[in-house]
Amino acid sequence: MPPTIVLVHGAFAESSSWDGVVEPLQDAGHPVIAVANPLRSIAADAAAVSDVVRTVDGPVVLVGHSYGGAVISNVAPDAGEIMGLVYVAAFAPDYGESANTLARRFDGSTLAQALQPVPRGDGTTDLYIRSERFHAQFAADLPKSQTVRMAVTQRPVTLEALNEPTGERPLWKQVPSYFLVAGQDRNIPAGLQRFMADRAGARRMVDIPSASHAAAVSHSQATARLILEAAALRVAA
Repeated sequence: MPPTIVLVHGAFAESSSWDGVVEPLQDAGHPVIAVANPLRSIAADAAAVSDVVRTVDGPVVLVGHSYGGAVISNVAPDAGEIMGLVYVAAFAPDYGESANTLARRFDGSTLAQALQPVPRGDGTTDLYIRSERFHAQFAADLPKSQTVRMAVTQRPVTLEALNEPTGERPLWKQVPSYFLVAGQDRNIPAGLQRFMADRAGARRMVDIPSASHAAAVSHSQATARLILEAAALRVAA
């Protein structure tokens, strides 16, 4: 049975950000699920993805973009037969680390200056990327006409989710990992991405020097190839 690929988008994106990745994965014979990540908190988001994984019969490869990497790192290891993790311009936090604490460890992120906070009635704060900053901040290697639409359809993440520490036993310490590094990422500095890949003992790291944070969109074929490599581990075993 070919592994099911579970795609988890990150902050300021939504499930359609995987559109260019889905077809090559399906053409290779893999069932694909693009999860609607709630973007509310690490624990709640990881629980939501864990629930999806529990519905899958057979092996699973989890793929996370951006904040989605922190989410897949916190998926319950007993949720299913998880055989690989793929991080696409993504956070891979260790115990006690949050997305925000990690982002401050390396120079290069300009995200804080691009954000529009929206206080919510429940006491949390939603964060959006300001529409006029979206192209340069999130997806500078895509046509501006495309990023205008992406800015309109972006989904907010809570400030609390970005500040929430990861759990005691991140999944990358238990499951083989693969990393795609976006060299021109203005959200998660490329140096930080390489650091996390090295720390995780990644089976493979693909470095795309020209890629923006939206690497899964602008470099969908390279993203799909890395995912297929992670899925092929099952075939070779």
